Amino acid sequence: MEKKHIKVAIIDMNDNVPNQGMRCIKQILSDGIQDDSVKFDYKVFELRYKNEIPDLSFDVYISTGGPGSPLAGAGEEWEIKFKNWLDSVFAWNNKEESKKSVLMICYSFQLMAHLYKIADVQMRKSSSFGITPIHKTEDGKRDSLYEGLSDPFYAADFRDWQVIQPKREIMEKYGFKILSLEKIRPHVPLERAITGIRLNNEMVGVQFHPEADSEGMYFHFSKPEQKESIIKKHGQAKYEQILERLKKEDYIEKTYRTVIPNFLREGISKIISEESILS
Repeated sequence: MEKKHIKVAIIDMNDNVPNQGMRCIKQILSDGIQDDSVKFDYKVFELRYKNEIPDLSFDVYISTGGPGSPLAGAGEEWEIKFKNWLDSVFAWNNKEESKKSVLMICYSFQLMAHLYKIADVQMRKSSSFGITPIHKTEDGKRDSLYEGLSDPFYAADFRDWQVIQPKREIMEKYGFKILSLEKIRPHVPLERAITGIRLNNEMVGVQFHPEADSEGMYFHFSKPEQKESIIKKHGQAKYEQILERLKKEDYIEKTYRTVIPNFLREGISKIISEESILS
């Protein structure tokens, strides 16, 4: 059987900073989703570093996490391009039969929330660093993105910024839905950050890192320089907790094998369904 080729654009928000996320996303796409009839052909666009942005010829878009402040790009060419691209995908999906699927991760999620003014984007009181629980909302429990995951489920979460205080009137106007929130901290008198928003049937964003794999992260964090840095910043107990959770199947490995594959399956099903209608 001839394979169906799905064109994927990876929008790299890492600004030329070395990271593990790009490796993981490429690995997921290379491994496929246990469907021998489908092959993902991906191309990387270095937006913050080279001002590269994809056109609308791709089927699926994954916009990555990245370092630094999601508010720092105001007026920069790359930020304007990102907003224009998002606007164009919204417009396409509103009028065309063939839909474009979009997943925005961490930095991209924060930037989207800021640009569309759907919530406040602020620095955290302290960094979130580790393997943390993600709690589904009622909408999240019904969403295909999280199908197959427990409630709560666990994900890699490394960030200094957060999306909080959703603007309910804007969310309701556009039909955006909150899918998940960060861990419950009854001893901390602070609002829980939003960790997932569904914009429409094709477009979704998450605050955590669903691309993080346990084997690669365990190897990375076991390096002497990484171990020393983590213990210095976050303590021995946090370091040992991360390594222990990386060893267990029910923590980030399950999320790695679920969230992005679910997103890809949903996107493929829409493409195949639309092609059969048009044929």
